[in-house]
Amino acid sequence: MLIAENISRKIDGQDILKNISLSVEKGKITTIIGPSGAGKTTLLRTLSLLDYPDSGKITWDDKNYRFPVSDKKFHPAWPKVTVVFQQLFIWPHLTLRQNILLPLGNITAEHTAHLKELVDIFDMGAFIDRYPNETSLGQRQRAAIVRALMLNPEYLLLDEITSSLDVEQINSILSHLKVVKERGVGILMVTHLVNFAQQVSDNVIFIDGGEIIEFGGVEILKSPKHERVQKFLSVIKAVS
Repeated sequence: MLIAENISRKIDGQDILKNISLSVEKGKITTIIGPSGAGKTTLLRTLSLLDYPDSGKITWDDKNYRFPVSDKKFHPAWPKVTVVFQQLFIWPHLTLRQNILLPLGNITAEHTAHLKELVDIFDMGAFIDRYPNETSLGQRQRAAIVRALMLNPEYLLLDEITSSLDVEQINSILSHLKVVKERGVGILMVTHLVNFAQQVSDNVIFIDGGEIIEFGGVEILKSPKHERVQKFLSVIKAVS
């Protein structure tokens, strides 16, 4: 299990995360929702140790990371904790296949077999050898997820990976995430799409102002207890 305990972080003197505590279970999808600037992306960066929190504790299975730290540098959680960011970070001069294989270094027969399996699961055979500018955003989204899965992560953190996708592409990502979940990967996903979250989530976290306002099962998206969450969801429904 990936666990955060009382994680706090300031950026330029501003509190971005305030005593955040949460857990991500393997084989389950936990979704984070909340307004822009709530600290969602910062939380993913701290959980993956791309950035260190100022205080608190992060536990990944049998590894414990306590903060603050002085000069000590932790061994990065990557690739066991892997993040797919909204920007995707796909190299334009490489094909999608080359982008997927790049982080692996020397390619083995096992890598080749694993990629073939994922290409079949994500239905990428028709475009995997195209360059990014020859593919759709949804296809590049799938490539970014497959690149992460090639690293055999135990926890996959996803930052707004459905942004700018149409309904058909979102449904495709939805079905693929369910497959990843069934393979025992713990998924923590940030999204602004409430309907998408309702279909895919086991647990939901609402964050605002760097704090967890409400946490529970997917039912909180239909019947939230906190007034702030009720207001946020009513606004989302009004504009959707």
